[in-house]
Amino acid sequence: MSRRRPIGAEPRNGGVDLRVWAPSARRVRVVFEDGLPTVELDAEAHGYFAGFAPSAGVGARYRFRLDDRELLVPDPASRWQPDGVHGASQVIDPDAFSWTDRGWRGIEIHGQILYELHFGTFTPQGTFAAAMAELPKLVELGVTTVELMPVAEFAGSFGWGYDGVDLWAPTRNYGTPDDLRRFVDRAHALGLGVMLDVVYNHLGPDGNYLREFSPHYFTDRHANEWGESLDFDGPDSGPVREFFVENACYWIDEFHVDGLRLDATHAIHDASEIHVVRELGNRARAAAGRRSVVIVAENDLQLGEIPRSTAAGGWGLDGVWNDDFHHTALVAATGRREFYYRDFLGGPQELISATKWGYLFQGQRYGRDHRPRGTPAFDLPAHSYVSYIENHDQVAHSGRGLRLRQLTSPGRWRALTALLLLGPGTPMLFQGQEFASPRPFLFFADHVPELAELVRKGRREFLAQFPSLAGPEVEDIIAVPDDPRTFARCKLDPAEREQNAGVVAMHRELIALRKGERAFVEQRSDILHGAVLGTDAFVLRWVTGGDDDRLLLVNLGRDLALDPAPEPLLAPPAGRRWSVQWSSEDPRWGGAGTPPPDTDEGWRLLGHAALLLRPTPV
Repeated sequence: MSRRRPIGAEPRNGGVDLRVWAPSARRVRVVFEDGLPTVELDAEAHGYFAGFAPSAGVGARYRFRLDDRELLVPDPASRWQPDGVHGASQVIDPDAFSWTDRGWRGIEIHGQILYELHFGTFTPQGTFAAAMAELPKLVELGVTTVELMPVAEFAGSFGWGYDGVDLWAPTRNYGTPDDLRRFVDRAHALGLGVMLDVVYNHLGPDGNYLREFSPHYFTDRHANEWGESLDFDGPDSGPVREFFVENACYWIDEFHVDGLRLDATHAIHDASEIHVVRELGNRARAAAGRRSVVIVAENDLQLGEIPRSTAAGGWGLDGVWNDDFHHTALVAATGRREFYYRDFLGGPQELISATKWGYLFQGQRYGRDHRPRGTPAFDLPAHSYVSYIENHDQVAHSGRGLRLRQLTSPGRWRALTALLLLGPGTPMLFQGQEFASPRPFLFFADHVPELAELVRKGRREFLAQFPSLAGPEVEDIIAVPDDPRTFARCKLDPAEREQNAGVVAMHRELIALRKGERAFVEQRSDILHGAVLGTDAFVLRWVTGGDDDRLLLVNLGRDLALDPAPEPLLAPPAGRRWSVQWSSEDPRWGGAGTPPPDTDEGWRLLGHAALLLRPTPV
């Protein structure tokens, strides 16, 4: 019987089969707990060691002894670390879980409404099981796929997950590996897809034992703002590539996740003929078998080739996160243009362009970096851009961890929510956004004292790049990352969903419109046209050639009168007039009412509002 994965511990034939890459060692032994005998592994080609432990079984805990070193180290491909990153690894049987999702066929990016969540703060309990209980509410809202922030084991009792070091082990902070499987299985039973955020550009600073096995995991040939870069293109990088590519396949195969979000791919450096991200995408799809999976990337360089097909010279991924949409929306909502917002004006044309074309920077000079940013991407379908007005990074970077609803007027926030949920991109909500949670999302990381101080210093230095957060008078508002109270403040309160039922209803109706109206369902940017109507106002029209036309009026400034209105997009189809189908000023979600926008005296656009119009017979 062949191995399921090329590395790690796998129960087989009444024992445990083990394999590890350790080219720095001449001898590798497996030291078990509970009195089980130590097992010597046999050396194989290319630095691998493998062997069979007949006395061990599922649940056995073990570490590796490399040569005669005193230090015992966990398995780099450990499936679980029940005592944390410095503890023993535990043998897990992935086939012991009874899946009920055999009829599930996966997801495709077209038609998705994503929902980003962090297990530790999504519920007061902060567990896989507690999050699973909340899934029916997301289904009722209209969400189609949950996107999980990283779950790989990290040091400490709380953190975002981006400093994981045991990339194959779901963190013990949220539950057991089977608890995560149970979450995915339940999601599929409810019709929800599950995507997982994975980090392949660096490892955390505490508990990373990879260098004990080989220094070739890392390289100093490429700069990396988070520490040492991983070596994907050096002379000994083959097993390193295998480690990370196989990890992606592992989550899709053994946990049935429906896709991956690849963190900071601009920091995954690879000069090989085939970039490791492209290889990862191909292998991950093969691991899914008959299921379809979605793979999206975060990429600060905004490379258009990432979601382009391999036949057209691209990497073959499904989508990219679109920070440009967020940045121009935030500037429009708040007027603030500090640090990485400096290259955005937040004007109507930017919002039109970001909605229709995705990236705003596709090769122009980017002032913050003093160089061009992006590559041409006009050919990309609109659904390949994941759009948002909140995500974990952007909320936390506000200093106080404030949500957009707290940074702007209620009207502007509702109007931008309509633009997000009706636009042709793939929309993503951040946990609690749908009920206007006032809970912050701050940067939190539980580290040992010496690391904690470095993290505090790094966080202060990063936020100081926003001039308003640079002075000594604001130091007290920046939460201490390693303070447990910082973590506790970020936990959502489920009662707020009922308290803000009107806001939930607003999101639910917008999502229902997105799923039910031809203009939005097709996610076609070629039928979408826009025009600037004023300093802070614009119109979007989905031109279908008949009664399926839709008009979205967005005015983020004061009330605006258009008389005359020499803009053809405002003209209704022949024999029709425009009527209000949806309004951000509906009193049900806190608005002040909606007078007709098209009157005998001309057009009247409400300030801080968005109106969706449809043609009706005269």
